[in-house]
Amino acid sequence: MELFKIETGNFMVDGGAMFGVVPKSLWEKKYPVNEQNLCNFSMRSLLIVSEGRKILIDAGIGNKQDEKFFGHYNLNGSDSLKNSLEQTGNTPDGITDVVLSHLHFDHCGGAVEYNENNKLITTFKNARYWISRQQWAWAVNPNQREKASFLKENFLPIEANGQLEIIDKNFELVPGVELRLYNGHTEGQIIPFIKYNNKTIVFLADLIPTSVHIPLSWICGYDTKPLVSLDEKKEFLEQALANNYTLFFEHDINVECCSLKMTEKGIRPGNTYTLKDFLSD
Repeated sequence: MELFKIETGNFMVDGGAMFGVVPKSLWEKKYPVNEQNLCNFSMRSLLIVSEGRKILIDAGIGNKQDEKFFGHYNLNGSDSLKNSLEQTGNTPDGITDVVLSHLHFDHCGGAVEYNENNKLITTFKNARYWISRQQWAWAVNPNQREKASFLKENFLPIEANGQLEIIDKNFELVPGVELRLYNGHTEGQIIPFIKYNNKTIVFLADLIPTSVHIPLSWICGYDTKPLVSLDEKKEFLEQALANNYTLFFEHDINVECCSLKMTEKGIRPGNTYTLKDFLSD
């Protein structure tokens, strides 16, 4: 098995939205904020090469929306999905599977693009796209809270092109890559657990967006069911600590990976490191 981080660029959102009920006086000490109360977050994907498959986890925000839309999120950084793939020696046509943790635009926008005729096509024409049944139903008929995050041009072409694969429950995609479902942030979010050289690394998506969100009460304001998020996070962190999992963050611009440790205040980040460090250990 080979693992590659795929940086797709950064975006900025309101710190209060990202850190929920935690007071700004606390979270701004841990995560940088500008004068507009915006914090900069990464959109970091993961490529798994295993069992003859090339599996991409999440696809960034893409480039389909207009300047007004992107202006709300202050896109920045020099990375892009395709360039990052090319730096690993891969191309979109070589991807066999795309696992979309959920269908919020910053996770799935790059899964669909416009071609030269301004027609929507799938970015990865030879791939199967894996999405949970719960999330698909949630996105196709969105609730009012999440409606602005579900942009149908980001995912309906997947179904129209016959590339949609639905999962109903925890599922082993290939040996060593298990997809587990969580419902606090949004219904049916897929979290991949990856076994690598007798170690486990977990792609956290929005289960725990950044290392700063590890304390139990630090729950993202975007979560649709914060009390479910609380229970899910508690169970996950206890399991992760007991089994020495490595946490891989999609949105933490400062920290790619970390371990966990127990403190007098509860479970907290342990050592922080890069994916490259994890692979070489």
